[in-house]
Parts: sequence; C-alpha cells; structure tokens
Amino acid sequence: MNLLGLLSVSGKPGLYRMVGNRPSGLVIEPLLGGARQFASSRQHQFTPLESIAIFTDDGDSLPLKEVIGRMIEQREDNPIPAPKSSNEVFREYMLDILPNHDQERVYPSDIKKLVKWFGWLDQSGVLEEEEPKEEE
Repeated sequence: MNLLGLLSVSGKPGLYRMVGNRPSGLVIEPLLGGARQFASSRQHQFTPLESIAIFTDDGDSLPLKEVIGRMIEQREDNPIPAPKSSNEVFREYMLDILPNHDQERVYPSDIKKLVKWFGWLDQSGVLEEEEPKEEE
C-alpha cells in the first residue's frame, strides 16, 4: 500500500491524487476516477494521507498506514462497519483494531472518516499496490 501523493482536500468529498503543483494550489484527480481539477490553496487545505496518525494512550501516535494495515489483517475476522453505523459500533471496532487509541482525542467522527477512507482506498486498488523499492 502506497499512500504517497494521496490527499484529503477540505471542502471536497473523497480522496484525491496530486497530479501537479501550481504556485496558488494543486491539480488533483479523484481517487475513484473523474476529471482533473484545480484546487486553490486559498479555498482548500490539503492533508497528505502519509502525514496522518492516530493518537494513542502512551502519548505517541500510530501512522495511518499502520492502522490501515491492521484493518486489512483483521478484515475477515472483524468486518469493517457500515459508514452509517452508530458511534458505539465505530468505537468497538476501533478498540479491536487499535486497543490503545486515545478515546478522548479520537472521536467517532474520526473513526467514521477512517472507515470511509478505507472503503475508497480499497475500491481504487491502492491497498493492493506494491511499495516502491528503495535502491541501495
């Protein structure tokens, strides 16, 4: 799984792949297909998925990539909840995936967003992509 170049864009639903960089914003394309578009940095904030982490009780945080890896590993034994599930269902799911997540700082809305992102990444095939090999 390679999250490099994938973004969440404020004010726009879904996830995006960065295609180009301009002085006043980014050229992006929807992860699930669609036309390329320009997103102005004056109107939107861009959050690279590789920079997102989940807070844990020990004062540290776990990168999104590792959390998604745990979701993949447990997918058969612990099915991913539907996006319209209750907050209690999302919290129970997160306790199974990451038992030491900080329950005061990780809100049900964050878990819901994580579940939606996982679905989009799975549909787009990003979860099956190989990591680029580093040359020695």
